[in-house]
Order: sequence, then structure tokens, then C-alpha cells
Amino acid sequence: MNGTNISGLMYTTHSVLKRSMIPKDKGSILNISSVTALECPPFPGEAVYHANKACIEAFSNSLRTETSGTNIRVMVLRPGCINTHFHLQRVQFDQEAMDDFFSGYTPLVAEDIANSASFMLAQPETTTIKALDCVPTGKQELLQISSDQDIKTNIYDVFSSEIVDKL
Repeated sequence: MNGTNISGLMYTTHSVLKRSMIPKDKGSILNISSVTALECPPFPGEAVYHANKACIEAFSNSLRTETSGTNIRVMVLRPGCINTHFHLQRVQFDQEAMDDFFSGYTPLVAEDIANSASFMLAQPETTTIKALDCVPTGKQELLQISSDQDIKTNIYDVFSSEIVDKL
């Protein structure tokens, strides 16, 4: 995963920058990250995936700084909650669990992501949309805390019970 999501992205970006964009002093780089780079859904075993997406964010931010003063745009598209094989895999191919995760809203489809990318790239060369989160309207956050008890339970995992009891 690291080879594709991190090394592959960096090597490809370096090659395109060096051979085309820097000599022409123009270009658009659109990296695909994920909303999970910034907030992680409640699925175990995905720490490396989320770290990869966070790395894409950091790389893009640094690259944007390094290309400052040029006509090279560096953008990040952060899709989330897309009806793909990836989401079925994250729930161990349990269709009922996937349906539960998508309950109450319509997940995105590939065309939604393509439309978002097209929108970002269609802006005038003088405009950069640095980052765009693309999520289903009914699912604007990945974690939902439903009660004060849930909040206390989550806080107990981080702080000692003495501190939490004082809240």
C-alpha cells in the first residue's frame, strides 16, 4: 500500500514536474486523498490506509509551498463514502454491514468523484481549489456520537476516570 499510495505518487509527481511542468512553468496536479486522512471511520485495521492518506495531504501541502511563485496548481480531492468494492472489503464482504454503514443516505458513486475532479480542474489557471471534500449530503461526518454517555465512554479511553468524572 505504501508503495502505491506514497512512493508511486511522489515518483510520478517528481517526473511530471521535472519533465513538463517546471520547464513550462504551468500545470495542475490533482492528488486523490480521502476524508479519512482527516477523520477516521470506526473500522479496525485501517491505520496504515489512513496514514497513507494523511501523507498525501502533507505531501500536497508541502509541494504547494515549494511550487509557490509558479503557475503550478496543487490540489487535493478528498472523497468519502463511495459505493465501491473497497467499502465492502472493509466490512469483510458482509453486505448487511455495508448496508448498515450506508443507512440513511445515498453513498457516492464513481461519477460523483469524476464530476468533482472535473470541477476542480475546470477552474481558470489563476484559481486553485486547494482541497475539496466530496461526501454524500446525508453523511457529512464519519463518526457520530449519539449521547453524553457515548462521549464519556470515548473520553474514558483517553483520560483517567478521575478527570472524566469531574466533567
